[in-house]
Amino acid sequence: MSIQMTGGAVPSPFECWLTMRGVRTLPVRVKVQSSNAAALAVFLESHPCVEAVHYPGLASHAAHDIAARQMSGFGGMLSVQAGADRAQSMAIASRLRIFTQATSLGGTESLVEHRASVEGPGTRAPENLLRVSVGLEHIEDLKEDFDQALRG
Repeated sequence: MSIQMTGGAVPSPFECWLTMRGVRTLPVRVKVQSSNAAALAVFLESHPCVEAVHYPGLASHAAHDIAARQMSGFGGMLSVQAGADRAQSMAIASRLRIFTQATSLGGTESLVEHRASVEGPGTRAPENLLRVSVGLEHIEDLKEDFDQALRG
């Protein structure tokens, strides 16, 4: 009992097997997610309906130089500020067809969430901020999906 209290639950053999199976492809998945996120960030940064993109892989990001020294890739997460307010930002998220509205990260599928809604009252997140976890889908499909959602 004390081992579980300090170390956590003990996974079953099947859960261990699933973990081992997933770890084998993790480097390839992370590489594609990072590449997709970088391409999507560049696309969104130049989109006329976007106020700001927050992704350390962009040269315009305030911490880009530090991130470039510390990281071999910039990851599959980014956030985008789009829409004039909470309602418009949430409408953009709801128009996305490929991105699922969910709170998670690092999966094979692309996800989006309206961050202020998730955090609730007292949040410091801007009301027009969407957090995006980029998955393994074809990058042109992801760009096209965001474009149609932004243009309404």
